[in-house]
Amino acid sequence: MISALRRVGRSLGVLLVVVGLTFAIFYVAPIDPALQMCGKPCSPEDLEAARGFMGFDQPWWIQLATFLGAIVTGRTFGSADVVVECAAPCLGYSFQLHESVTALVADRFPVSFSIAIGAVALQALFGIAAGALAARRQGGLLDRVVTGVSVIAASAPAFVVGLLVLVVFSLRLDLLPSGGYVPFSEGPLEWARHLVLPWATLAFLNGAIYARLVRSSMIEQLGLDYVRTARASGLPERRIDRYALRNLALPLTTLIALDIGALLGGTVITERIFGQPGLGALLLDATSTADLPVIVGTTLVGSLLIVLANLGADLARPLLDRRLAVGGRSLRRPTAQTVPSDPDPQETTP
Repeated sequence: MISALRRVGRSLGVLLVVVGLTFAIFYVAPIDPALQMCGKPCSPEDLEAARGFMGFDQPWWIQLATFLGAIVTGRTFGSADVVVECAAPCLGYSFQLHESVTALVADRFPVSFSIAIGAVALQALFGIAAGALAARRQGGLLDRVVTGVSVIAASAPAFVVGLLVLVVFSLRLDLLPSGGYVPFSEGPLEWARHLVLPWATLAFLNGAIYARLVRSSMIEQLGLDYVRTARASGLPERRIDRYALRNLALPLTTLIALDIGALLGGTVITERIFGQPGLGALLLDATSTADLPVIVGTTLVGSLLIVLANLGADLARPLLDRRLAVGGRSLRRPTAQTVPSDPDPQETTP
């Protein structure tokens, strides 16, 4: 319990640092969001009034404290004549879009969630399978193909892969829509058809990491003493592979959790190529228009998702390996998983 609370405290500290740095960077940058609201012509008096109305007339650390407090209690913008209410949890208010940042994030989050879940499922499934098969056929044709494709995928720019997929499967073959998003509630089939290309693009780019990790770790595992003992005792190769993959549960869990958090925070390039209105596209639009409340709000949400995913992986580690259950540290040097002393007699050979 104490270890879990310590991890939660560290996660909150990371979020505070991220939000503080975001405020500091945009405060010292030559960008004044009040100019967007003031319009032209804008006198110095009108500009100062706009800054006060939006809450940008205070030092950045006071703005940061006000922002954090508004998450819990809400916030009111404006003066006695014109008031804009932002209910808790208030992540700011976009005066350019005339909507609270919380509402904007809530509207875009289902898109990013749909992209993230499908992409992570595909890249983990195909990446792990390709890495395990390559390790089983080390030095063979399949191993060389998987290794070559992994190198290409890991080094290929996301926009190149995305545009290539878009041109081939949408513009040339006309098999799938080129962009747009259909909510799941309006039709699961159309929802999936509009997301297949983003899923495939991200799975190709990120699945290479899984394939290379599983391949190298499986080769190492298959060369250990417990595998030779298992083969000598007559265990089939399929069961040996299960034991070897089980020893990769910790790194794979951490990798999957981080990928989910990162993709939930928005994939800027992929969302832009395929016209998906997710959090990444929202952040990119806000950056181009210097919409500081949206930038800070989406940055906080993206950081929160990554921190929560990392925290979930940390909390799951003791469940996957009991040696990490005490104080979050290994009680002894990790060793390969031993083969059960009483294997199934139906799976052994005399």
